[in-house]
Amino acid sequence: MENKLAINSPYQMDFSALVKVEAPATVANMVCGFDVLGFAVNEPFDKMQIRFKETPGITIINDDEYNLPTDPEKNVAGAALLAMMEELPSNIGFELTIQKQIKPGSGVGSSAASSAGAVAAANRLLHNYFSKEDLVRFAMNGEKLASGVKHADNIAPCIYGGVTLIRSIFPLDIVALTAPPLFVTIVHPQIEVKTSDARSILQQKVLLKDAIRQWGNIAGLVAGLLQADYALIGRSLEDVLIEPVRSILIPGFDQVKQQSKEAGALGGGISGSGPSIFMLSETHATAKKVEELMQQIYDGLGLDHHTYVTTINHSGVRFVDSLITEQTPS
Repeated sequence: MENKLAINSPYQMDFSALVKVEAPATVANMVCGFDVLGFAVNEPFDKMQIRFKETPGITIINDDEYNLPTDPEKNVAGAALLAMMEELPSNIGFELTIQKQIKPGSGVGSSAASSAGAVAAANRLLHNYFSKEDLVRFAMNGEKLASGVKHADNIAPCIYGGVTLIRSIFPLDIVALTAPPLFVTIVHPQIEVKTSDARSILQQKVLLKDAIRQWGNIAGLVAGLLQADYALIGRSLEDVLIEPVRSILIPGFDQVKQQSKEAGALGGGISGSGPSIFMLSETHATAKKVEELMQQIYDGLGLDHHTYVTTINHSGVRFVDSLITEQTPS
C-alpha cells in the first residue's frame, strides 16, 4: 500500500505522521460562572498521541491505569473524534493513544482534556483544517457522553487557553478573556463526584434576588479579570446558587474555603462539579500557604488527597512533538 492516500480534501493522509499533545486540566464555573466561565491550568495534564491508520474508524489505546472504554462510542475522546469525522471523508481512520494523568471524576476537566486533546491532535494531522470553534463544537460531544449535557466551560479553555467566557452554546460564542497573573492552588480529595450526579441535585428554579446577585458577581469577576483588579476578583468569587448545594458532597469544603481566605487567598470554590477545590492567590507564597492548609485539613479528616500549585495555562492544548511533512493544497 502506498504511504499516502488521498482523502478528498486539500491534504492527504500521511501514515508516517504522528502528533503528540499535552491536554491541560481546567477549572470550570470559576465559582459564580456556572457553565459559562473556565480557565486552563499548567498542571496536571493528559498525554495523548494520534496517527492515521490504514482502515477507516477509530482505534483507542489506553496507556494508563483507569481502564476506560476503548469503544469510541463509549469513550469521550472517541465521541469527540466521531463528531469530527462526520465532516471528513469516510475513508479516514485514527489510532489514538491516551495516557491520562487527570483522574476521571476529579472535577478538573478530565473528560474535557481527553475530548479536546483528541480533536486538537487530529486537527494537527489534518494541517489545522478546522477552526478552534469547530474543535470546541466537536469536543462538546465528549462532554455530553460524560455528563448528559453539552457544555463548553472546560472544553473552551482547554482548546483556547487562558480564561474563556461561553456567552452562548447554541450558537456557539466563545470570548477569550485576559487575566492578570494568578496562582492557583488545587486540592483533589480522593473521592469521586460524577458530573451527572452533581447536576442532578441542582435546583431548577431560583429566586430572582439570588439570580441578580449571581449576575452581579459574574460581571464583577469578568471586570476584575480585564482590569487586573485583584480586590474586585476576590469580592466577586461568590456563588449563591450552585455551591450551597454541591458543597455538601465535598468533605472539608467549608474549612478549606474559610481558612484559605484567612491565609490571604483571593477566594475560590468547587472546581467544576467537584470534588476538587481551587483557590486563587496573588502571590506564589500565598498559594503555597494555602496548599499547606489544604493538606492539614485533609490529613485531619483522614482523606487521601493530591494538591497542585500552578498557574493559568494561556496556550491550551500543547503540541509536544509533531512528525508531519508540511503540505500545501493541491
